[in-house]
Amino acid sequence: MTETAVASADAGLSLKELARRNGLSASGRLPSLPEYSRTLWAYRHFIRAHASAKITSSLGNTKLGSVWQVLTPMINAGVYYVIFGLVLGGHRDMPNFIAYLCIGVFVFQFTQSVVQTGANAITGNLGLIRALHFPRASLPLSAALVEIRNFIVALFVLMGIVLITGEPITLQWLLLAPLLLLQSIFNLGMGLFMARFGSKVRDVKQLIPFIMRFWLYGSAVLYPVTKFGDVLSGWQLQVVEANPLLVFIELARHALLEEVVLANSPAVLWTEATVWSLVVGITGYLYFWRGEKGYGRG
Repeated sequence: MTETAVASADAGLSLKELARRNGLSASGRLPSLPEYSRTLWAYRHFIRAHASAKITSSLGNTKLGSVWQVLTPMINAGVYYVIFGLVLGGHRDMPNFIAYLCIGVFVFQFTQSVVQTGANAITGNLGLIRALHFPRASLPLSAALVEIRNFIVALFVLMGIVLITGEPITLQWLLLAPLLLLQSIFNLGMGLFMARFGSKVRDVKQLIPFIMRFWLYGSAVLYPVTKFGDVLSGWQLQVVEANPLLVFIELARHALLEEVVLANSPAVLWTEATVWSLVVGITGYLYFWRGEKGYGRG
């Protein structure tokens, strides 16, 4: 009896087509953006746990522990007040300079901390990256979550300072909630951007203190925002006033202070804050995702 050979259903398929039919994919391939986002959401518990562990380990060896989360911005504000308020006379003709200064320092330090920790998120965790498989964005997001928690604690201290210096509680204080959301989205984008950039150009970590100091002076943290109008005009003034950190700081002052001169109307500031948050948040996320395959290599 003659046997008849039956052709396999996979006959004639290329290796790529055969792998796709059997649910296989290339090792180390870049996942699609929706797939990557779903995986990142699935690791949300890991992100929270990693953030909690970082908080415990970073302050666990100090006597004051988490108190430093509050003391650091307060000490910075005190130093700046002595230099710019008393020595240089920056408080003249300005109501409640202490609260004005503290708001600027606290809000600025929130972003500064995320930028600094984000730049080290990949290079400081190479052992973890090479040992375990997980979406690498978990690391800068975890670092940003630590700073968000710290800032929420600092906000309560800031509100106490504002009250002590004579400002009343008003409904405008509720604006701190959407402001926190917008600045957090902006910071997440900055942290993700710096995480990838810092992993490619490691020397950037040495430049961050100088960049942030320059950004500090351009954000009206230490002096009235009206001083920019004394020396700048036209498009130059518009560029300075569109500085995202200046916008966030101005909105915080608008929420907490009664008598404060703003760089622009609240409507313009809120529009700028929303645009900055969406643009930087989305761009930072896309930029980091595009480099997912390369983290921990080399």
